[in-house]
Amino acid sequence: MNAPSRFAPPPWLRNRHLQSVLSSSGWRRRAGLRALQRLHAATAEHLLDAGDGVRLQGFHTRLPREPRGLVLLLHGWEGSSESGYLLHAAATLLDAGFDVFRLNFRDHGDTHHLNVDPFHSCRLPEVLGAVRALAEAIPTQPLLAAGYSLGGNFALRLALHAPAAGIPLRHAVAVCPVLDPARVLVALENGLPLYHWYFMRKWRGSLRRKRALFPQRHAFDDAVLRLDMRALTAWMVGRYTDFPALADYLDGYAIAGDRLSGLQIPVSILAAADDPVIPADGFFGLQLPANATLEVAEHGGHCGFLEGLQTQGYAQRWIRERLLTAVGVGQDASG
Repeated sequence: MNAPSRFAPPPWLRNRHLQSVLSSSGWRRRAGLRALQRLHAATAEHLLDAGDGVRLQGFHTRLPREPRGLVLLLHGWEGSSESGYLLHAAATLLDAGFDVFRLNFRDHGDTHHLNVDPFHSCRLPEVLGAVRALAEAIPTQPLLAAGYSLGGNFALRLALHAPAAGIPLRHAVAVCPVLDPARVLVALENGLPLYHWYFMRKWRGSLRRKRALFPQRHAFDDAVLRLDMRALTAWMVGRYTDFPALADYLDGYAIAGDRLSGLQIPVSILAAADDPVIPADGFFGLQLPANATLEVAEHGGHCGFLEGLQTQGYAQRWIRERLLTAVGVGQDASG
C-alpha cells in the first residue's frame, strides 16, 4: 500500500543536500544525546554471540516500567549506535513506552577489535544470529526493528528471513533503505562529491584501524586505501568474500524489484523523492505484499526529514507511529 506523506518542511529546509548533511551532523548527534540523557534511562552493553565465533556489540536502553516491546535500531554504513538519527529515534521510542537496543554492525562504533575480518554488506547471517541471541537474552515481546539507509536494508532483509531463522519479529520499518546497491554506487560516483568523500573518509579510517589491530591478516598498503569507492569495493570483494565479481556482491544484498514480495512479516518504508543517495524510482518499482506500506515524501534528502532547527524530525515520529500501530496502541499514546 502506498501512503500519502505528511512531511512538509519549511521552504528554507527543502534542499535535499541540507537535509542530508544536517541529519548526520555532529550538531544533531549532540542534540540526540541530550534528548536521550533527559530521560535518565538505564543503558547496558551487550556482546551478542552471532555464531561462527562472531561477536556484535549493542546497547539495551530502558526505563523503569513495563515496556510495550523491544525495538532493534540499525544504523547506516559507517554510522554507529551513537549516530544522531539513531539517538533521536531511541529517545522518541523510549518516550513512547518501548525499550530499545542499538546494535553496532561489525567494525562500526568501537568494535573493530571484536572480529578479525572486516564488515561487508552481505554479512546478513551474523546479524540474524545476533538478533536471535538478543531475543533469547532479552525476551521482551513484541520484538520490532527499525533501520536507516543500509540499516534499513538490513531491517527489511531481517524481516524477510526472520521466520525461517526462528526470530519472533513483529514488524520492521526502514527509512531511506538501500534497494539496489549498484545504482547507489553510481549515484555516489556521479552526484555531489561530498557524499563520496564523506563515506570514503570514514571507510578508509575503518580499514586503517583494522590493519593496525590485525596486521598479519590485513597486510595491505596505503595504495589500496587511495582507491576510489568502486575500485576499493572490488578489492574488498576479491579479498574477503566468495563472490566472483563486484556485480555479484552488489546483487547479494539488493532488495529491489520483487525481492521483498515474499515478506510474511509486515513492514513500513519511508523514502524521499529527492534522496541524493538512493534513486527514488526504485521505490516505485518495488513489488510489495499487502502487509507492506510505502510512503515517499517529496522532500527529505537522505535520512533527513528535519522539520526545523530543533533537530527532531518527521522520521522519528513516523517510526514511533508505525511501531505503536504494530503493537496495537493508538498513535496519540506517549510513554
